Order: sequence, then structure tokens, then C-alpha cells
Amino acid sequence: MGVDSIRNGERLRRLEALTDATLSRLDASDLLDELLDRVRDLLGADTAAILLVDPHSQQLVATAARGLEEEVRRGVRIPIGRGFAGRVAQERVPLMLADFTSADVVNPVLVEMGIRALLGVPIIAAGEVVGVLHVGSLQPRGFTPDDVRLLELAADRAGVAGQIRTQKIEQATALALQRSLLPGTLPEVPGVRMAARYVPGHAFGIGGDWYDVFTLPSGWLGVVIGDVSGHGLASAVVMGRVRSALRAYALVTDDPAEALTLLDRKVRHFEAGSLTTAQYAMISPDRTTVRISTAGHPPPVLFVPGRPAATVALPADPPLGIGDDRRPRRTTTLELAAGGVLVLYTDGLVERRGQLIDVGMELLAEVVGSTPADDLCSAIMTTVGLDEPTDDVALLVVCRDLM
Repeated sequence: MGVDSIRNGERLRRLEALTDATLSRLDASDLLDELLDRVRDLLGADTAAILLVDPHSQQLVATAARGLEEEVRRGVRIPIGRGFAGRVAQERVPLMLADFTSADVVNPVLVEMGIRALLGVPIIAAGEVVGVLHVGSLQPRGFTPDDVRLLELAADRAGVAGQIRTQKIEQATALALQRSLLPGTLPEVPGVRMAARYVPGHAFGIGGDWYDVFTLPSGWLGVVIGDVSGHGLASAVVMGRVRSALRAYALVTDDPAEALTLLDRKVRHFEAGSLTTAQYAMISPDRTTVRISTAGHPPPVLFVPGRPAATVALPADPPLGIGDDRRPRRTTTLELAAGGVLVLYTDGLVERRGQLIDVGMELLAEVVGSTPADDLCSAIMTTVGLDEPTDDVALLVVCRDLM
């Protein structure tokens, strides 16, 4: 057998090792570990590691390693643009160091391990650098163009696995956050019956929409609906902070407008760039009166027995985060008659592309009537809600008892 045939056979073996269909059946984390084992074996390397980009800090985070497990245990982070891996990520091209010194790297683990040669390639997914894959040798050595191509092929597999892993982590985190921030069950409060719905409009299962209900020491009942712009984990985190802050402000003032004013200052200072709408209502201990203030949020629907339900005309105060202390927010007082219904919702319920939002609000008002709270929620979601919503939907129904 000729030398060329032997080389071609070796190339084929290496290619098959990285494109093996069994890799696709592994969990994302297991796939990364298996990929590193195969890369280290095929290249005769002493170490192999994957660092993924943390988009918030713009740093590379050691995620998986073989021979460099200490890198992962220490949670090594490398700024993009600095050191060996940082340069690979910034320049988006393979990089080789045949015999380097501590001046060439910023990762102390590489120096402590006595690594003398490195080959690294960027991990690219959807046109973006999502990480770096590198192998190392304890002896000075060179790497061939075939080695580079092999490592790039492995990086392609790692890019897919890394995206899946990141998505799963975000989904799990978002779901945990959702369970902690959205009431699992609404409180049982004398004089009213309540029901709520939350339907995500995107894959992560949670966004910035929320509702909240709480009793206050004064006996008043706090009812909140809100919407932080955006979707996914980042919006959910902001939503959680806004929700907690409003609960705190509700304890220091009995004026919904003042509570939203304090919340507006908080959002402007600590959540700069986040556009948030909210509606805060306080229902009196005898359940006859509602004091409500809105911050750029769609108006609630009020049903009074004997009349058609209608949207409530509230002063158009601005959303949170763009307010002006010189323009005071306002509170409106409403009567909640026996058998009356108050419906709060986010715009995902009534907004449609190519249609005025007023049309959706009118349709919502037509559905609201003297119906048990949970049945009314179901009727609203069936009649007004989309089968496949493109935006998150939060809905909260408060029905006052007849007696």
C-alpha cells in the first residue's frame, strides 16, 4: 500500500471519528466531553479544552476539558482579545504557538501544566464566535494543515452542542425563574374570586410579562400586571427585580401613583434601557373601591352588572424608565360593584399585526361578563387569545362577590 493511500486512510479514519452519527445521540455536555476525548486522541495532544463566550461579560469561560480539568474547576475566564484563546476569538482564525512562554498566555493553568505548544480554532455558530477549541502539547511541536482542518471540523460539532447546551441552561433557568416569580396559586381573599393565565409567546417559556396579587397590612388588596420589553431570560430577570421593588414600595405608600413613581426612578437608575409598562390597583378592604394607576399599560376592562363591560379611561401616564419627575403620575378611583369584574392583561392578548389594538380591546370587553373567574379566563383565552401567540400573554381576572 502506497504512502498516499495510508495517509488518505488515516484522514478518513479521523474524519469518521468526528462525524460519527453516535455523537448526535449524546447529551450536549456528554457530546463535548466525547469530542474532546476524540480530538486529543486523533491529534496526539496532551490537553484539549472548550471555552464558550459569556455574551454578558464578553469573556471566554472554560466549559469542558481533557487534561486541563483544573481550568474548568477554577472557572477560568479569558477576556476576548487577550491571551491565546482571547486572540483566537477576536481574530476568528486558527492560531498556533509552537513553543510559547508565559508572556503569550493569560491563563495560569496553561503555565502551571507546563504546556509548550498550542493550536486553537474559533467555534462559530450562525456567523458568530461562540467559543474557542484548543489542544495543547507538553512538548514543543508543530501542527499540520490537516490538524487545523480536523480541529475546525470538531469546532463545528462543538458549536452545535454548545448552542444546545446554552439553550437548555437558559430554558431551565427561565422555567425556575417563572415558577418563583409568577404565583403558583392566587391567594384566597374574602370578598373576591380571582384567576389568572400566563402563556409564553416564545421558545424559552417566559419573558417580561407578569402579574401579582398580595394583601397589605392595611387590609387593602394589591393587584398588579406588567410587561418588561423583550423576551427570554434577560427580560425575566429584570421583571423579577421590578416585581420585588413594587412589592416593597406598596408597603410604604397607599397611593398607587406614588408607588409607580418610586418604581419609575428605580427602573431609570438600575434598569437603564429597559422599557416597562405596569398597572397597579389597590382594592379596598370592603372590596367596593379600586384605586388604580397605570404606566403606559393597556387600560383594564370593568364590568358592572346590568351594563356592558368597557375599557376604563385612565390618564395616559408614561411607561416606567422614561418618566419625568416634573410630571406627576395620577391615581384614578373606581367603584367595584357587587358582582363586578375587573380584568387586567398585557398587550400580547389584544395586539395583532395589521390591526389596531382598539379592535382587540373591544373584543375583550365583549367577552367579559358575570362569569366565575376561572371560567372567564378560559373564555377570554379561547375567544381573544391566539392559538399560537407571538408575544407573551398575562391575564388577571378579579370578580367581586355578590354579597
